[in-house]
Amino acid sequence: MNDPTWFDNPAITQQMLPATIETLLMTLWSTGLAVLIGLPLGIWLFTTSKGGLKARPALHRMLSLIVDITRSIPFIILIIALIPFARFVVGSALGWQATVVSLTIGAIPFYARLVENSLREVSEGKVEAALMMGASNGQVIRQVFVPEAKPGLIGAATVTSVTLVSYTAMAGAVGGGGLGALAISYGYQRYQADTMLACIIVLVIIVALIQFIGDRLARVVDHR
Repeated sequence: MNDPTWFDNPAITQQMLPATIETLLMTLWSTGLAVLIGLPLGIWLFTTSKGGLKARPALHRMLSLIVDITRSIPFIILIIALIPFARFVVGSALGWQATVVSLTIGAIPFYARLVENSLREVSEGKVEAALMMGASNGQVIRQVFVPEAKPGLIGAATVTSVTLVSYTAMAGAVGGGGLGALAISYGYQRYQADTMLACIIVLVIIVALIQFIGDRLARVVDHR
């Protein structure tokens, strides 16, 4: 008797939807938290850099070193190293809630560096004009840098979100839940090619939707 496949396969008909929801929750939560914390960190990196509003080379080098060290750790190693911390924060080392902790910590420096690069693209003329009108550094950041860099910041959030989708798949290898766990448990360990292919198709659709929404939002706020 042949094994059930596709729409007769319980792994697809019963577990695909919950796994997709878990992947979406992991991506949304970790992207939101990464933007919330990574945006001020990126602004801090930018303002303390050479030529920044409050240039402090020594502090900038220290921040850059921390960001680069965190970014250089492969995510699969980072998530394993953070298992005790995730257990401390959410009470468990398994499931999508625990994965959000590792995803967020991995994404914050990534997004911060993209924010720093986006702020560098703001026209110096507009910044100088604001300073000549007596604007404080805080006002220049809030009223010039962030509004002018908004398309780039949204693009950076889109890139971060797409990257996090691939990270969620890796998290499935260590009990992180979501489509990655489903693909590994059924597609790889039980040789269900239909389940593996279905997971890949859903992941591709999720990435395409995120990119589409991000591109549309960036165009809407781009008034240059």
